[in-house]
Amino acid sequence: MTKLIVDGKEIDVPAEYTLLQACEAAGAEIPRFCYHERLSIAGNCRMCLVEVKGGPKPVASCAWGVRDCRPGPKGEPPEISTRSPMVKKAREGVMEFLLINHPLDCPICDQGGECDLQDQAMGYGVDTSRFAENKRAVEDKYLGALVKTSMNRCIQCTRCVRFSAEVCGAPEMGATGRGEDMEITTYLESALTSELQGNLVDICPVGALTSKPYAFAARPWELGKTQSVDVMDGVGSAIRVDTRGREVMRILPRINESVNEEWISDKTRHIVDGLRTQRLDRPYIRQDGQLRAASWTEAFAAIAAKVGRLDGKRIGAIAGDLAAVEEMFALKELLAKCGSSNLAVQGGDAFDAKAGRASWIFNPTIAGIDQADALLIVGSNPRKEAAVLNARIRKRWRSGKLKVGVIGAKADLTYDYDYLGAGTDSLSDLAAGKHSFAEVLKGAKNPIVLVGAGSLARQDGAAVLALVAKLAVDVGALKDGWNGFGVLQDTASRAGALDIGFAAGADGLNLAQMTTFGTLDVLFLLGADDVKVPDGTFVVYIGTHGDRGAHRADVILPGAAYTEKSGIYVNTEGRAQVANRAAFPPGEAREDWAIIRALSDVLGKKLSYDSLAALRQALFKAAPHLMRLDQIEPGKANDVKKLAGKGGSVDKSPFKTSVEDFYLTNPIARASAVMAECSRLASGQMLTAAE
Repeated sequence: MTKLIVDGKEIDVPAEYTLLQACEAAGAEIPRFCYHERLSIAGNCRMCLVEVKGGPKPVASCAWGVRDCRPGPKGEPPEISTRSPMVKKAREGVMEFLLINHPLDCPICDQGGECDLQDQAMGYGVDTSRFAENKRAVEDKYLGALVKTSMNRCIQCTRCVRFSAEVCGAPEMGATGRGEDMEITTYLESALTSELQGNLVDICPVGALTSKPYAFAARPWELGKTQSVDVMDGVGSAIRVDTRGREVMRILPRINESVNEEWISDKTRHIVDGLRTQRLDRPYIRQDGQLRAASWTEAFAAIAAKVGRLDGKRIGAIAGDLAAVEEMFALKELLAKCGSSNLAVQGGDAFDAKAGRASWIFNPTIAGIDQADALLIVGSNPRKEAAVLNARIRKRWRSGKLKVGVIGAKADLTYDYDYLGAGTDSLSDLAAGKHSFAEVLKGAKNPIVLVGAGSLARQDGAAVLALVAKLAVDVGALKDGWNGFGVLQDTASRAGALDIGFAAGADGLNLAQMTTFGTLDVLFLLGADDVKVPDGTFVVYIGTHGDRGAHRADVILPGAAYTEKSGIYVNTEGRAQVANRAAFPPGEAREDWAIIRALSDVLGKKLSYDSLAALRQALFKAAPHLMRLDQIEPGKANDVKKLAGKGGSVDKSPFKTSVEDFYLTNPIARASAVMAECSRLASGQMLTAAE
């Protein structure tokens, strides 16, 4: 630790701190534009100037290290002033320079009210400018479907350039020209390709980069703000949902160091228009081959007429990717009262709900990636399946302390890796020590073996999972205080479903068996759209959008989207989190658990709870760890060892990623015009500005 005196206050700070960090530790406020805690230091805006006692001129505190400060003549600690006349004059001068070419766009700028430049001009600027020449004009750039540019406002802080290169791993932005002619642009003015590009809008300290889909839609002071979690993938990123009246206007990230730091993926941020499009807002019944609008009473009566006289073993339920734990729990209880244990969650057949949660969660935890020194990725493309988690892997790789190996499809993961093969035979070769990467894993202090849940949705999925677990045990990924076996779940519902046992019971049918012709008479689809249901099965669809599941349904019961209900979701690392209600479902749509509770009454199998609180009490009794929100109930290493001993015959076919198109993975995303445009751009139909 090093002693410093900041504004007369003596503090101890680590020697590797910058002066900016030291001053903030002492409680001083330092303005900045180019400095960002998660990016490299550029030192080019000069707004963070402070005075070091004995120095002839102010210094940029973001680029000046504590260890670079000299002690006084008698060995006294270095003295820093953040409020001296020299600092005040310097900051006013810098602000005057920054505003020389800045247009007076505040009344029509989307950043207005949330703009660092506005705030700091008020706090540190002056009310006049000595600059009389014409302001320079800069042409706006085309960056794709998500980021709108107004480059007259750009102050060349280069945050966007550093973010693209360092966090996204897609160095597509840079500066051209010199001096007054310097401009920030993409090379060849083509669309950005990163799945994290929406974060550029958040880190831009002025209004040069703003959100294209949200342009001129609302002002920040009009919006209600609700803290929630994302369900577009299995990461469970912390988000804030901004609403005006009944309508969701935008989604922004919240800081959660353990999960998403302060980034979210573009799908998380920009599916907002999908929440309003193609919504189911009333019940429907299929009559003479056509769906017609009906009342709730009619819809329930149609289901009761079909279910009432059936043997429970002819009834089944499949949960979709966006289902919350509460409605899955209610549906499981309803089927149990009907005498059925035919339950499945999309893509969950490879997992045994009785095998312990260590066999289906990401045991090293997302934050644990920061300690890993070797990573084997099996049958997964983290960039498409969990873009924010992929950025965490890249961050660790950039530190030079992580070596990565991949078995599966070749892909640009934004970091270098050793390619070890495409299928299960490569896994066997690695286990036999035929690849040098086996030694890397065995020699690592904290190795991670990551298997993509999507690649396990094949007939030999359970055997592949056991084989990967055996490899993890063999290379020493399970040690005291470290469990390096991790399943990367690509959906928000799967870990929670397995936690509450929403899977085939002892004599129940799994997903593959339920979707075989002739096995079921009635099938409940709880937002399950990626299931091919055979003819002859009566389908009850509880969901939000007119997607594939609704097209196949005989009865449609309109549910609530994740922004329209309070629901518990369990992310890929086993962390229970609550998505809070920010808006209300449209029309006659209701919360999913309430639909199931009302249906149980009509079927004569009444569930015992009348409120969400009562439902949660029953849920917590069955799965107590879900009560501990934002905490991870760790899996047991012995469960992984038992899984490793299961064995089974595996097919030699190559692994395939579960996410072919990052932007169109669920009903909400498929209803979004913005996601459709992003998908078109990503598929190679790139438009340049000239076109």
